[in-house]
Amino acid sequence: MASLLWLLIPVVAAVGASLWAVWAGRNRHKTGDVTELSGYERFREAMEKSHSGT
Repeated sequence: MASLLWLLIPVVAAVGASLWAVWAGRNRHKTGDVTELSGYERFREAMEKSHSGT
């Protein structure tokens, strides 16, 4: 009976690891490229403004 308990530990660990992998790999938000590109454009404009005076 004790040997079955020792075999149960890796099985529980494997199930826990697979559940964590599914949770960690989920797609949290779907913003798309439009939001990222607009943020990059604002960044470029801010960098151009700060260097235009030199």
